[in-house]
Amino acid sequence: MKKIVLIFAAILALAAPAAFAAMDHGSMKMEHGGHGDVAHEEVVDGVKVTFKVMSMKEHMKGMDMEMPSDMKETHHIAIEFKDAKTGKALTEGEVKVKIQNPDKTDQSKDLMGMKGHFGADFDLSKKGKYGVMSKFQLKDGKVRSAKFWYTVK
Repeated sequence: MKKIVLIFAAILALAAPAAFAAMDHGSMKMEHGGHGDVAHEEVVDGVKVTFKVMSMKEHMKGMDMEMPSDMKETHHIAIEFKDAKTGKALTEGEVKVKIQNPDKTDQSKDLMGMKGHFGADFDLSKKGKYGVMSKFQLKDGKVRSAKFWYTVK
């Protein structure tokens, strides 16, 4: 009996990450209504990459949500990918962003797929230049990267 319980627990533990990854974020209200400034745009190996940066207040308002009082992240970074020739949205893949803060420390996150883009929240509370570096692998399997400087005034 103990062995069956252990096997069942192991199966649940292994299945949980897969269930989370397969979670339908489309059912969540994560529309941004065009909010956020286009911070950077470029074409990388046939993919048009658009970075938008918005304050968390703007981001939460766009989702009709209240700003949590204990939230330390100050900005939401959204990245949209489109086929450079057809303009078709590319919404499947893995995206990582690393930010170099003005004080040379850094923060890294995996971005979550949302309606039409990938996004995550970051702490950009210090004034100065931030280095934003992204590495992404879309459905075609090719690894691409893009980087730019973003200034917080």
